[in-house]
Amino acid sequence: MVDPSETGVSPAVAATLGGAAAVAPAPSPPPENGEGPPVDDRRDRLLAGLTLIAGIALLLGLPFALKAGAEFFLPVTISLVIAIALIPVLEWLERRRLPSWIAALFCVLSFLALANVALAAIVVPAIEFFRKLPERIDRIQANLAPLLDLYQTLEKYMNRTITHLANTGPVKAPATAAVAPPGSLLELAATSAPTAIIQVFFGVLVVFFFLAGWTRARRKTITSRASFGGAMATARVIQDVVDDVSAYLGTITLINVVLGAIVGTALWAVGMPYPAMWGGIAALLNYVPYFGPIVAALLLAVGGLMTFNDIWIALIPAAIMIGCHLVEANVITPLIVGHRLTINPVLILISLSFWSWVWGTPGALLAVPLLIIIQTVVGAAGKPDIAGFLFERGTLVRERPRTRFGIRRT
Repeated sequence: MVDPSETGVSPAVAATLGGAAAVAPAPSPPPENGEGPPVDDRRDRLLAGLTLIAGIALLLGLPFALKAGAEFFLPVTISLVIAIALIPVLEWLERRRLPSWIAALFCVLSFLALANVALAAIVVPAIEFFRKLPERIDRIQANLAPLLDLYQTLEKYMNRTITHLANTGPVKAPATAAVAPPGSLLELAATSAPTAIIQVFFGVLVVFFFLAGWTRARRKTITSRASFGGAMATARVIQDVVDDVSAYLGTITLINVVLGAIVGTALWAVGMPYPAMWGGIAALLNYVPYFGPIVAALLLAVGGLMTFNDIWIALIPAAIMIGCHLVEANVITPLIVGHRLTINPVLILISLSFWSWVWGTPGALLAVPLLIIIQTVVGAAGKPDIAGFLFERGTLVRERPRTRFGIRRT
């Protein structure tokens, strides 16, 4: 008798499988002449081998399909991740006896309002701030002069860049000054390309209809299973995906908002202009593991060199960002997140590299949520023993034939 705990199967599933095994006929012994499995078994293994080959081909071709069809797959993926993160809010509203479509509309409008606030705090000041970059080149060069003296090659490169900007700056200045930065999400959408407008509108519709039909679709998916065990497994997978993704995004969002507020306050204390913008940039880039804080520190270094005359004072904003990130990454996040959402750093780097290659910066922001979804689904579905089915008997290890009295031949 095999202990269910030794097989890694839950007691309920083991009992079900045990009952099925009790009524199932005993497997027929292998043929005595050692000719191998019967014809039906070989046919099944051939079909499994073809399925395995087709699956490998699909996995190899899927990244290129996602990259080529980014205009469709990227907004759909972003919308689904956002919708999954909003499901706990939707369920909370539905428990207050709100209709599903009203709860979904409230979630979508709330998210759009927060996105508009983030745009007003980050994008609008950033356009105005970096528009002054050609005018601040001289100050940046003066701050970097001691370092440029040590690196002659870098000095020549900077001189060529400054000369190019000086020659092209006056020609582009009137056109730049005539264009006002967008003040809201609607103005940004109005000044964007038609493709971007369609994608944003399409993504909003996907989020709304996904949330509006979530409760009904989940119930139908669970109740359509043929067995009680299958229904329970499906419900567990769905709940685990929702819980893990919403918990990760909610927790990381709260941490990043606090981090951005602290960074912005510290920058305001040292006299850095647009502290709310820099705090928002720090919070947004902190969603990208490892590389995001580095990019934020480099941007703050450029902003400091554009603002202050002393190089050591100019590097204080970048030092503030690095110090706050070190405390957040090594103390705050492990303490709050805990072991439940801990992910292997190697998997994070692989996911970050893969999705950045497929979709660029949006893919880097989606890397960890997509990794959590894939890990949850794979962990709940289990790992099928395809190789064991293909190479069970007579292929990798060939059984020695038995004698008439059941003794193996040597």
